[in-house]
Amino acid sequence: MRRKPVRVAVGALIWKDGKIALIKRAGKYGADTWAPPGGHIEFGESATQAACRETMEEIGVQIKNMVVLGLTEDFVPEWDTHYITIWVQSDWASGELKSVDVEFTQSGFFDKGDLPNPLFISFENLVAGNLLPFRSDFHSFQKMA
Repeated sequence: MRRKPVRVAVGALIWKDGKIALIKRAGKYGADTWAPPGGHIEFGESATQAACRETMEEIGVQIKNMVVLGLTEDFVPEWDTHYITIWVQSDWASGELKSVDVEFTQSGFFDKGDLPNPLFISFENLVAGNLLPFRSDFHSFQKMA
């Protein structure tokens, strides 16, 4: 078995008026899938710091009321990737959502009961209820925000 590092990323669940901010990804992994803003956690950075940085870099908004929910295990053999994604729930604080960027082709706030498709693998795992560790207060994505 060849050794390849497992990467650690953050996903920022940003709520505004009961809707979640999502981007339609561009690039090598997950192009044309929908996901919350997020990315790699940098050395020395906490998950909440990474969520703030990635959110500002990707979609141009500031967030508040951050809470670490847990993680998903995101293994995608066809992309030859394995990620641990730490999920941070937050509220929109200020700023205007960018409509397009080098990392995405569309963005918007969506009702949790009417999400666009297809979803990026890590977000799909979260929506499917695969949040670890199991939390009795997290019954489903549909009950969030």
